[in-house]
Amino acid sequence: MRFNRIVIKVGSHVLTEDGAVAKDRMLDLVELISEVMKRGTEVILVSSGAVSAGYTVLPLDRKDIGNKQILASIGQPLLLKMYQEKFAKYNIICSQILLSSADLDSKKRTHLAQIAIDGLLSRGVVPIINENDVIATEELVFGDNDQLSAYVTYNFSADLLVILSDIDAYYDKNPREYSDAKALQIVTDIKDEDMCADVTPNSEFATGGIVTKLKSAHFLLKRDKKMFLATGFGLDDIRSFLIDGVQKGGTLFL
Repeated sequence: MRFNRIVIKVGSHVLTEDGAVAKDRMLDLVELISEVMKRGTEVILVSSGAVSAGYTVLPLDRKDIGNKQILASIGQPLLLKMYQEKFAKYNIICSQILLSSADLDSKKRTHLAQIAIDGLLSRGVVPIINENDVIATEELVFGDNDQLSAYVTYNFSADLLVILSDIDAYYDKNPREYSDAKALQIVTDIKDEDMCADVTPNSEFATGGIVTKLKSAHFLLKRDKKMFLATGFGLDDIRSFLIDGVQKGGTLFL
């Protein structure tokens, strides 16, 4: 498949290790983005990790929403600086755009964001988007940017959303509970009951996990967009899909 514009979303579980930002995995991601861009595909990056970056310099209790807002505020510039340093190795400029759900509910603000993103991409700049965690507390508890990335894909005219996660594919049942769970390579329809599981902060499989990813896929499928879910712990599956056009692993929703 040939894509003109894609959104890559990387979750906090992938970007975080031992309470800090996993710089090696971040560098691997940046290298992949540079390869994709060399093939003529524009890339928008939706990145979590601001809270973890903030925690490295001010280790507050992250269970408290107010503390998470503080950590996000501290961590956003730190996270961007890390990305800037790594993209510079490939002579790529990156920028930061903070959005809230209200921005994408407003036609005027969405249009202004579209103009900015189109201008950045046309100049070879990678826009790095995150939800404005300081004022958008819902994302800090639920979603982990999954649904934001779906809205970004739709509103900013991308062909594909790639979600890189600690979940390597969509399975016919929970692989953490059933040893015989099978990964589904291609999914064209999502059952309503699969999107109605409880989303709680205590369930890694649900929060910023499979439920929010299925909601994102459902949103995009209804709008004739594609989504690819793959592991972010090693990028062989997504590199094979995007660079070689071969699906070795992961799940393609179309």
